[in-house]
Amino acid sequence: MRTILVLMDTLRKDYLSTYNPTTNVLTPNLDTFAEDSLIFDNHYIGSTPCMPARRDLMTGRLNFLERSWGPIEPFDITLPKVLAEQEVFSHLTTDHTHYFRLGGEGYINQFTTWDFQRGQEGDPWHSIMRDPEWMPEQYHGRLRKQYQANRELWHENEEAYPTPRTFASACDWLETNKGEDDFFLQVEVFDPHEPFDVPQKYMDIYQKDYSGPFFETPVYGEVDVPAEAEEYIRNRYSALVTMTDVHFGRLIDKLKETEMYEDTQIIVTSDHGYFLGDRELFGKNYMHNFNELAAIPLFVKHPQGKKAGERTDEVTQNIDVMPTVLDAFGATTPEEVQGASWQPIFEDEPRDKSFALYGAHGITVNITDGKYSYFRSPNEENQPLFEYAGIPTTIRHYLGEADPAAIQTGRFLARTEFPVFKVPIKRAAILDGLPDVSEYTQDSLLFDLKKDPMQQNPVIDPEIEERYKTHLKTQLDILEAPVEQFERLSLNE
Repeated sequence: MRTILVLMDTLRKDYLSTYNPTTNVLTPNLDTFAEDSLIFDNHYIGSTPCMPARRDLMTGRLNFLERSWGPIEPFDITLPKVLAEQEVFSHLTTDHTHYFRLGGEGYINQFTTWDFQRGQEGDPWHSIMRDPEWMPEQYHGRLRKQYQANRELWHENEEAYPTPRTFASACDWLETNKGEDDFFLQVEVFDPHEPFDVPQKYMDIYQKDYSGPFFETPVYGEVDVPAEAEEYIRNRYSALVTMTDVHFGRLIDKLKETEMYEDTQIIVTSDHGYFLGDRELFGKNYMHNFNELAAIPLFVKHPQGKKAGERTDEVTQNIDVMPTVLDAFGATTPEEVQGASWQPIFEDEPRDKSFALYGAHGITVNITDGKYSYFRSPNEENQPLFEYAGIPTTIRHYLGEADPAAIQTGRFLARTEFPVFKVPIKRAAILDGLPDVSEYTQDSLLFDLKKDPMQQNPVIDPEIEERYKTHLKTQLDILEAPVEQFERLSLNE
């Protein structure tokens, strides 16, 4: 048995023709792969953003109910480690720099081996003290000096960009290990995440005539650029999706060349979407989890070709990856895993999952059954709120460092005897650096996804809302949410 997981960061499903026939974005390799795969129409995020989503994948549990961005915890049971007990070899190839920053500890160490392609986002890689060769005087959005330094090492040389190097690394690994069995390969590319850096030849497909200031990375918040720049940034994203698709195609070609394509389970998905001017917003996390962010693509190619080219409306999310992979290898899923395997779907058998719960720690908690989506807002004070951590690191800093005297320690998590820090939080950690954005999530919202798939017209129906409040409370219980979540979300009333 062999399984490959391909994770493309920030890949929006509505930019793919498999999900949106009217899109102008070219993804011929994903289109062809979809013909060999079961296409999931109700696949959702779990925890956002990057590292919370990866802890979901690695542990089969929702990270965001207990803590924000952070490492693999000492008490976590992870997919690669369970596979190792079954003598399954695991390998990660990635350009995701957050694995190597504060708050990303422990993930790569779960794998038997790993490979890292450097340079994405603010990776402190190209070590120059002078200013980079190209620092535009005029620009929209954000401009990272370190990224401008890194891009000196690949600018316009497509094969040297991080995503092409990552897919090439995966191809090299397959060539080295062709004919082998019993492995799990995770191929993870940061693109099409911002900065939307792409060779000009891909931009030429979508737009040749932009003459405004340099623009690759929007500032999170309301759209703050002219209309022509807003259109341009969407075109840059489209171009990056197309480049990512080209190199995904090379991975598929290598699998076919090594005769490992047909009988390998291949899972292709993302971690979350992104607002590209939709609803007059840029970015993610601070707003409600509309489907531009929460509904993500999923293609699964069965090793026996079952359900190739078919679609399913089963509700799924990325915490289901771990039990699905373990199922395929005949391994027992640990009791603490909250996801549900997709294998019954391929056998037309019932599956024990009706809802997806999703969100970012300390903001809204959201639930869907594929019929309705319900966004539950916190109370006005957004209190009480805590993070539970054995290792108190988060993105680029330490939890509780502003008031360490308020931190408690104890055995607060039912699934482990490991003592953890209980850190009081006044504001969601993922909102650090942003102004007060509570207005974007101050009201709970309910949407009928059948009548209103674009989530434009909130449903005002107390009876239906009460039903989904009940569903939410039940799922929070099942998923072992900390008790204060019920008070914070005003669910004890």
